[in-house]
Amino acid sequence: MLTRISSYALGIALLCLLPCFPAWAQNIEVGNAIFCDTQQQVERFVTLFEGNAEKAIRAVNAEANDPTACVGGTIAFIRGPEITTARTTNGTFHIVRVVVVGILTEAGFRRAVPTAFFSFERVDERVA
Repeated sequence: MLTRISSYALGIALLCLLPCFPAWAQNIEVGNAIFCDTQQQVERFVTLFEGNAEKAIRAVNAEANDPTACVGGTIAFIRGPEITTARTTNGTFHIVRVVVVGILTEAGFRRAVPTAFFSFERVDERVA
């Protein structure tokens, strides 16, 4: 059984190895994100979002009857292709599939079993 310190050290060691595998390293991003279990849930989040992410997350989770259907946080992820585009009065959003590989917790960054979720990114539609 790994102790808490050796588990943390193992996680750091694995993250340090990422530069040795350029195909992986160049695709891993870290950032704050909202991610949901299904494409429909993230599309619903975008529809409900009016500046208050927590309110929109609570509404989607209530509709799904699942308190963790959509969550927000700092994650390490691999971005997949754009699935669709959602347009609302608040903007245009690309819905993307992401594979979460790490999560920032109160105890630091933790590896996660790679798991597919759906997220979004706002499209900057300003005219150049």
